[in-house]
Amino acid sequence: MNTHAEPATSAPAAQAYSLPMKILHWLTAIIVFILIPVGIALDEVPEGPLQDRLFNGHRSMGLLVLILVVIRVIMRRMHGAPAPASVLTKFERIASTAVHHLLYTLLFLTPIVGWAMVSGYGAEITFFGLFTVPPILPQDENVEKILTKVHSLLGFGMAVLVIAHAGAGLMHGLIKRDGVLQRMLPWGKA
Repeated sequence: MNTHAEPATSAPAAQAYSLPMKILHWLTAIIVFILIPVGIALDEVPEGPLQDRLFNGHRSMGLLVLILVVIRVIMRRMHGAPAPASVLTKFERIASTAVHHLLYTLLFLTPIVGWAMVSGYGAEITFFGLFTVPPILPQDENVEKILTKVHSLLGFGMAVLVIAHAGAGLMHGLIKRDGVLQRMLPWGKA
């Protein structure tokens, strides 16, 4: 009989997210933190080379977010995710689950709507100058105007959720210090 074995509940590494999921999370977060303010500023920048570069960068990064979220969903389906932290209250578990599901939905829908919007406008998306992405809709000014509004609403919704998500993470990391934030930090364990 092995008397030195630790109980299963004391294995904090098993409660943390895997390193690939942490990398995908933080890479997505960094891109979204760039995309949202750039998206807001795009119409304020005068037409010209700078605005063109910002639009091209915004489109490429939006497609990169779409690729990353698809990879994240596949990895989550294949490998699962840690159970919710036991220190969370019932409200925190419900809110956390809802925010995560909404974020995944918006991380998927916002770039798709943006892609459709650009297609409706008749512009091309050149993915970081490497290749041109085909349009997913025919050019249609009326559709483009509607999709522009939808894309903006989705972007603002994502901004609100990102702020709530980051705020909750900081609350758990700096105020409660309950190990919840450490589960997703690259160097952290639960």
